[in-house]
Amino acid sequence: MDVFQEALELHKKFKGKLDIKIKFPITSRKDLSLAYTPGVAQPCREIAKDPARVYDYTIKGNTVAVISDGSAVLGLGNIGGLASIPVMEGKAALFKEFADIDSFPICIANQNIDIVEFVKNISPVFGGINLEDISAPRCFEIEEKLQNIGIPVMHDDQHGTAVVVLAALINAAKVTGKNFSELKVTISGAGAAGTAIAKMLLCVNIDPKICTPVRNIIMCDRKGIIHRGRADITEHKKELAVLTNKKNIQGTLSDALEGSDVFIGVSAPDIVSGEMIKRMAPEPIVFAMANPIPEIMPDKAKEAGATVVATGRSDFPNQVNNVLGFPGIFRGALDAKATKINKEMLIAAANALANCVHKPIPEQILPDPLDKTIVPKIAEAVKQAAIDTKVVRIE
Repeated sequence: MDVFQEALELHKKFKGKLDIKIKFPITSRKDLSLAYTPGVAQPCREIAKDPARVYDYTIKGNTVAVISDGSAVLGLGNIGGLASIPVMEGKAALFKEFADIDSFPICIANQNIDIVEFVKNISPVFGGINLEDISAPRCFEIEEKLQNIGIPVMHDDQHGTAVVVLAALINAAKVTGKNFSELKVTISGAGAAGTAIAKMLLCVNIDPKICTPVRNIIMCDRKGIIHRGRADITEHKKELAVLTNKKNIQGTLSDALEGSDVFIGVSAPDIVSGEMIKRMAPEPIVFAMANPIPEIMPDKAKEAGATVVATGRSDFPNQVNNVLGFPGIFRGALDAKATKINKEMLIAAANALANCVHKPIPEQILPDPLDKTIVPKIAEAVKQAAIDTKVVRIE
């Protein structure tokens, strides 16, 4: 039985992955009067008088909504809100398992609604919002417009992925002895993940003192290298054309990889050959993260000379898995009583994650995703960054 059939049977057996449990028993009339009427009226009155008390008397301080319209789900594409439920349930399960955060999947059926207003209107009950599997470029605007609603909001496909990639690249550079800032990086995929990775590596809107910028990045999409002068690119790709590819190189992904130190793939299966890896710089670093089939299989990348190889899969070493990032990021944000997740908090998360591997080797540039010691370390770093940058609630 393969993993897909086994997963299908597991989901059918348990009817999903989540349930709801109360925090104290209701077994008597007094219990009923305290949990509900008439006693419940008093916390309602207190919150009405002072909205900040909602964190004292309700679940808000430890809840995250996982919100998606199903328009860009994993490698499945636009499958809609209904079909996206298993993924959002899974995300909620990981929040609980790794960070003890109560999370709930909210999947939107209508992709034409204003998601910004939708999120604002359901936000009272949640302490944070995890945007998930929303297609680019809409996801950029949606996340940006939600940054000032008073609770942390993060599009994990962008920033969770970027945090884990940055941590992995910090350690991969150590393994190969390469200067991080002088790495020549080729990124395949200019959607949510690729764009966020590029901006983080370039330190866009990030203080260079807390993150060393990579100076040389080339972005590629399905049609090849993104460069200034291409008439067929969207506004967000035009921005990437200005931020990256300083020599305005044109051509294919193969041309971009010529002499590159690093390949980061968040795109499509089987688009990189062994010959392309051989034309990279000595001791190349290959992050082939398309799922379930990567841009190049790890064994082929290794055979072609790659020193460090990472994928998005759990059946190979160096899995670049967002579960290494988002639970700790939100745990730290909630613990800090943060009002947003800023760039400094994300960089703190990446550095903390990288430091979880004390002596990186080619087969281990990231810790095991099941390691329960990771979340507390990331959470503490994120919490401190939130406090240092003064994005916390004043009570």
